[in-house]
Amino acid sequence: MSPWQFLADLTNPDLAFLPKALTIAVLSAIMCGVVGCYVVLRGMAFIGDAVAHAVFPGLAIAFLFSGSLVLGGTIAGVVTALLVTVFAQNRRLKEDSVIGIFFVAAFALGIVIISRAPGYAGSLQQFLFGSITGIPDRDLYVVGGTTIAVLLAVFLLHKEFVAVTLDREMARALGLRTFWLDLMLYVLVTLAVVMAVQTIGNILVLALLITPAATARLLTDRLAVMMALAPAIGAGCALIGLYLSWSWDLPVGGTIVLTLTGAFLVAHLAAPRHGLIARLAA
Repeated sequence: MSPWQFLADLTNPDLAFLPKALTIAVLSAIMCGVVGCYVVLRGMAFIGDAVAHAVFPGLAIAFLFSGSLVLGGTIAGVVTALLVTVFAQNRRLKEDSVIGIFFVAAFALGIVIISRAPGYAGSLQQFLFGSITGIPDRDLYVVGGTTIAVLLAVFLLHKEFVAVTLDREMARALGLRTFWLDLMLYVLVTLAVVMAVQTIGNILVLALLITPAATARLLTDRLAVMMALAPAIGAGCALIGLYLSWSWDLPVGGTIVLTLTGAFLVAHLAAPRHGLIARLAA
């Protein structure tokens, strides 16, 4: 399928789900790209995968009661993030240990809940691997509003997030409330992940959070440039991935992730200063 045919399909009223899926995928990529920069710099790649597990009980409850999956997942993720933030203040436990305990427990709770629903296997597969069909119109407004809220929070708290990310103890010495900043960052990661789960799936959502930011990290040494490149890379790969998925009848989540991975490999090889070719030539 040519790109022109893909554009025609996007404007086809009989394929209304396609532009909705593209919109949600691109907005999710923008959110994940921006928030993912802090995650990559802080060495918290595990958090994205953990949050994807944590939202499962909320999604399961929403499915059982025919509620909003986005709202259910967000509430579950925020509650779990609050628990992690509270327990991580104990200096005898490292943050990743607390994350592993609570987020896996939340996922286990979700499995128990959704197993009680008749015919849950199909919905479980859609949640795990993503889908471009069946996205309700209200989710477009939810994802759009969430994107604006996340970007606004990042704009307002950027300096504080950078301080906590680069030197946590120094940030605490400067009087910054690291507990609340940690909680806010977890909440932003949760929101970004929940929005992305619909199209890319629970299993693969970590790639949308980490890979664009890691790719941007190879291309620049400046944080401001990195935070502009990461969402651009994520959104571009979401568009290309959806196009390839639609053209060749491939799984949308897997195709987007492979497109992101391809961009990362190109940057790792050919980045101007930090690429493999540049380092071998130095």
